Amino acid sequence: MSRPDISVVVPLYNEAESLPELVAWIDRVAEGHGLSYEAILVDDGSSDASWEEVERLKTRYPALRGIRFARNYGKSAALYCGFAAAAGEVVVTMDADLQDSPDEIPELRRMILEEGYDLVSGWKRKRHDPVGKRWPSKFFNWTARAATGIRLHDFNCGLKAYRSKVVKSIEVYGEMHRFIPVLARQAGFRHIGEKVVDHHARKYGRSKFGMERMVKGYLDLITVLFMSHFGRSPMYFFGGLGTLMFLLGGGTTVWIIVGKLWKQAHALPLRPVTEQPLFYLAILAVILGVQLFLAGFLGELINRGSSDRNKYLIDKTLD
Repeated sequence: MSRPDISVVVPLYNEAESLPELVAWIDRVAEGHGLSYEAILVDDGSSDASWEEVERLKTRYPALRGIRFARNYGKSAALYCGFAAAAGEVVVTMDADLQDSPDEIPELRRMILEEGYDLVSGWKRKRHDPVGKRWPSKFFNWTARAATGIRLHDFNCGLKAYRSKVVKSIEVYGEMHRFIPVLARQAGFRHIGEKVVDHHARKYGRSKFGMERMVKGYLDLITVLFMSHFGRSPMYFFGGLGTLMFLLGGGTTVWIIVGKLWKQAHALPLRPVTEQPLFYLAILAVILGVQLFLAGFLGELINRGSSDRNKYLIDKTLD
């Protein structure tokens, strides 16, 4: 079986109504541009007739492939399994709600193959979402740009294109699908681009995401930044912070005791050390410093025993 030109990975959850139109649209675009393709629909534990619709569509579209989860694991899990199954030269992801346009696929593929990008992210410059969803998204994207240094306007856009080796080299887990560009850069893929894409109003059903997504997004941002900088050397963070707190607390304790001894030697009025709040804060800093250092040490031991500690992506070899 020859390798398809594109793999379209579509995570879905309760989108039975939109699937026939979406698959027909993808097929029409691929055929119109002479592209061989596979469409991988990953059913993330839908409770409606989504999987039955996938099975029905398979009889009409041989290029269709399906993966069904036993329960709802989340979009990151769906993308991870879709990436593992994808065989195309270029992998495109899009949402199943018809808000992403398959008409963008040929140009995204061209940017990957002809302009040398490893990853091209869609930018929904004009969005058809409520204000209550747009403004928190703008603030989140501004924060993500400032924290990561990746100049993308829309980290969370579901419409993205990847060189095949990118999706085979990264691990998407938890809720990290928002930060795939960060994971890709961490893996060594630095040619990350952006394309303005059309955004359509939702045609069927309702959004599956609430405001809790913003809270999760910021927690995931902290996680991915920490893993990017200290994932392989946790001692640098915990050990460094612990040493600083230990020295600060220990130095303060010594200063308080020396001050007391000096006042006693010169018959000056003094407060007992145990009545000074600063003494207890200093002791607390010493204890926290030791605990942080031990946390870094344990993290380093765990990391050294990890099976993928020395797993590195080698782009080219010369023999």
